[in-house]
Amino acid sequence: VQLQASGGGLVQAGGSLRLSCAASGRTFSVYGMGWFRRAPGKEREFVGAISASGGATYYTDSVKGRFTISRDNAKNTVYLQMSSLKPEDTALYYCARQKTGYSGSGNVGLYDYWGQGTLVTVSS
Repeated sequence: VQLQASGGGLVQAGGSLRLSCAASGRTFSVYGMGWFRRAPGKEREFVGAISASGGATYYTDSVKGRFTISRDNAKNTVYLQMSSLKPEDTALYYCARQKTGYSGSGNVGLYDYWGQGTLVTVSS
């Protein structure tokens, strides 16, 4: 399984970006997916997750109401729509596949495949 994240870039505070994560393989629709980020000089942070069907989502408090995770199982792709971006959202964003159909947890032990990351920079 390979995960390819894209869509990062430079955006002004208050702006929006949509990240995509395309997965290889035939079993994408069986697994939950998560998004993480790592800001410069900081530890990796769990952003949120979506269930295999897309019917359930979870967000960490710092992004709740601003970020939306969705997926298109026909395209083997999960998305992270980011709005009202803040400079503190600047980070390398990763997608990851869960070992199960869904967990709202950011415990890295629950994830088995990771993408390479896409950089989001929010200017003030």
